[in-house]
Amino acid sequence: MALSFVLPALILLTMFLFIPFILTTYYSLTNYNILKPNDISFVGLENFKRLLIDDVFKKSIFNTLHFAIIVVPLQLVMALGLALLVNKKMRGIGIFRLAFFSPTVLSLIVISILWTFIYDPNNSLLNSMLKFIGISAQPFLTSSTQAMYCIIFLSAWQGAGFQMMIFLAGLQDIPQFLYEAADIDGASTIQKFLYITIPGLKNISIFLFLTITISAFQLLIQPMMMTQGGPQNSTMTVVYEIYQYGYKFRSMGYGSAMAVIFTLMVLVIALVQKKFVVDQD
Repeated sequence: MALSFVLPALILLTMFLFIPFILTTYYSLTNYNILKPNDISFVGLENFKRLLIDDVFKKSIFNTLHFAIIVVPLQLVMALGLALLVNKKMRGIGIFRLAFFSPTVLSLIVISILWTFIYDPNNSLLNSMLKFIGISAQPFLTSSTQAMYCIIFLSAWQGAGFQMMIFLAGLQDIPQFLYEAADIDGASTIQKFLYITIPGLKNISIFLFLTITISAFQLLIQPMMMTQGGPQNSTMTVVYEIYQYGYKFRSMGYGSAMAVIFTLMVLVIALVQKKFVVDQD
């Protein structure tokens, strides 16, 4: 009986996780070119040795970590702030909830294209606003120092609406009598937030922290559509480089080696998160 319940999940995991990873590991030890499937040969660890001297791959790892370290707390703070704003019982509050949530349901490709025009260094809306308040026009996506931060802000804005709705459900699940008792005891708004709201959202915060982190390491669409990994590889991510080598350059063997290293790196990060975040709960 137990096996009959878990068998569907095991079949799906085997088809879409275990078998692909085994094949990826095998291809990482070959010079497999998807245009020449009959010309595959075993090269051992040559692809991994090449990765050790690949500066672009090292840069992509740094960029991915840089993106994740900033976007995860930023998106959590934005989502919690929006949830606190819309956690009101007043007329028309549903319109604000819909407005904040709407970027989540839009295509990320469409949003990336839209924000490319917003970030345009010449005649964009954002630069027009900056000029209006006396700030000179900024290069944004054409600057190697600003491009990643532009993508970080876009990503946090696009995903915060979904986390906002989860935080909102958590806020409404906190018993109101706790706030009423705090009011009677003379607690300030900050004290109620620190000692009632934050502890009440602890489990939800851990869940969102893990899910946002996973999404952050999968960064692909934004740099692909907005910067193509540039300028000077400042927005090149590991997933984007794997895609380029695997499907654009047709070097599936080298791309598979990148995927194996990236999988191991994410696995280590996941284990660290479990140790210091989940297990501490």
